[in-house]
Amino acid sequence: MPNGDPLAVRVGPGWLYIAPIGSTEPDDLTAPWAGAWTPLGYTDEGSNFVFESSFEDVVVAEELDPVAIVQTSRTATVNFALAEVTAANMQRAFNGGEITTATGVVTFEPPDASEAATPVMLGWESADGLERWVFRRAIQVGTVDIARKRAPDKATLPMSFRCTKPAGAATFKFM
Repeated sequence: MPNGDPLAVRVGPGWLYIAPIGSTEPDDLTAPWAGAWTPLGYTDEGSNFVFESSFEDVVVAEELDPVAIVQTSRTATVNFALAEVTAANMQRAFNGGEITTATGVVTFEPPDASEAATPVMLGWESADGLERWVFRRAIQVGTVDIARKRAPDKATLPMSFRCTKPAGAATFKFM
């Protein structure tokens, strides 16, 4: 007879949040996200959290097999495609830029290539409220490829945020 916990099986796309670096992190599963955290809106197919590690063999002339295996790098990436094409989401996709509103028209202009990308914090919460992730420092490194197709296909803003280690903390937190 299987010995598992059906309540630990997770499904669903959940909800994404974004905040400036240094924003207050949630420390439980029930408290609302602090005011600095902004919902990113609908996604096309949910989110992917990708953790990749690289390892190298340590070899010596006297042995055929490696004498050790050492980790040489680790990356954490958060991938999603936002289904809401807004000026604010364009600004997030391009790591900055200028949003202006004049006579009811909102415009976005991307940042100059010389401007440094602005790192952000990302948060994710499951729809059932039983799981939260906080990625403490991330930069959008993905290609922005906005396809315009016939309905029912919709335009999306694909994004790939690569995480970097913040000072004095782990790259991410899972609750």
